[in-house]
Amino acid sequence: MTTPTRAVVLGGGWAGMLTAHVLARHVESVTVVERDILPDGPHHRKGQPQARHVHVLWSSGAGIVENLLPGTAERLLAAGARRIGFQRDLVTLTAWGWQYRFPATAYAMMCTRPLLDWTVRSAILADGRIQVEQGTEAVDLAGDRSRVTGVRVREVAGGGEPRMLEADLVVDATGRASRLGRWLAALGLPAVEQDVVDAGIGYATRMFKAPEGAGDTFPAVQVAADPLTRQPGRFGVVYPQEGGRWLVTLTSTRGAPLPSQEDEFRGYAKELRHPIVSDLMSVAEPISSIFQSHSGANRRLYPERMPQWPEGLLILGDSLAAFNPVYGHGMSSAARAAEALDKELARDGFGEGGTRRLQRALSEVVDDPWIMAGLNDIQYVNCRNLSRDPRLTGPDTAERLKFSDYVSSKSIRSPKVCEVATGVLSLNAPQRALGDPGFLSLLHSDTSYPELVEPPFRPEELETVGLKPSGTAAKGVFD
Repeated sequence: MTTPTRAVVLGGGWAGMLTAHVLARHVESVTVVERDILPDGPHHRKGQPQARHVHVLWSSGAGIVENLLPGTAERLLAAGARRIGFQRDLVTLTAWGWQYRFPATAYAMMCTRPLLDWTVRSAILADGRIQVEQGTEAVDLAGDRSRVTGVRVREVAGGGEPRMLEADLVVDATGRASRLGRWLAALGLPAVEQDVVDAGIGYATRMFKAPEGAGDTFPAVQVAADPLTRQPGRFGVVYPQEGGRWLVTLTSTRGAPLPSQEDEFRGYAKELRHPIVSDLMSVAEPISSIFQSHSGANRRLYPERMPQWPEGLLILGDSLAAFNPVYGHGMSSAARAAEALDKELARDGFGEGGTRRLQRALSEVVDDPWIMAGLNDIQYVNCRNLSRDPRLTGPDTAERLKFSDYVSSKSIRSPKVCEVATGVLSLNAPQRALGDPGFLSLLHSDTSYPELVEPPFRPEELETVGLKPSGTAAKGVFD
């Protein structure tokens, strides 16, 4: 593949914009094709319904974005985003008990998805190097089974005849709704191998105004399901957002009804494994409707395994691998893909067979979040495991699950084990770190604190939101 001069990125969301920004460093022109009219501010848009639910940007992804776009973190914090240190600023009931609030070794940026998108998008588009075709959709790819030469597009409003956008490189970043299978079939190529792990995840979310003074200091709260009960999973989180607000998301796996009405929403929260989410909702003011989503299956494509793959075509973001959003890996994985693309292009350019080499690099960065999400979700009753990944279906899967459970049960009470496990969860460390001999030794030698019997709040935190502290509420908190 000769060095391209024209690149077209399909999709103007988080993954598409970061990819366009990277490509603009290496090619002469970059055009982004986006179905929506992108809002001029941190506002919701029609083509991104999942944006109404909780989103986190793990420190791994936040660090990459900061390197690509210096000052992003400062702009997010100035707009009201919270930097939540894991585990210091978090109160979590895991499947194995309450997590100690150890000193932070990783963090996540918490704010609304529109604020994240707009902050990054406005910085990327500020210098005018990238052209955006808004209100425009891709119809099909131009070229043949050996090479893609562009994309035919048309206006979403009014339709009309497609027009050609010639390109040396086309990137599919259109997300879960990608039409890649149809486009490849039209070029005479077979379907891409696909794995799916579907626990039937559903989400119901509502925005609340936090009690006065709580928006900037109160910890994030999570109540996780316990898949070992062999009952449908029920989750609940209260995450701080800009503007002194809390976003409450209630989640279910297949078999648990998802709330859609106000009384159902509150009732569902009361049925979680601990009432803290319901208690916090009772002291906050609801300021939005209830929004639902059912697009939470883990799905991964393997273009790198195709016998033939057309030069000039890459796929990334949710088009390549989409994860159960409860783990918060989607945005960081997209940032990692942009970083991998940038490094590969800086090191070897496009070169001979460049598309396959680049696609392999993009596929490698989704492997850790894929196996983490899949291994967790296959434990839920009624999960549909349609994967052929031997790590999720092979004879040693039970041992993998047993080891994962053991690590999780240790990390909630052992600080050094927690540091390593949090590094893997946040994608700051590779999955293989859990098999390192030093870590295996640490599992047996690290301090193990007593099991916590109640949520580890500081008394002043509960007082801030008008809840009564218990006599032992400060246990488990490390300052």
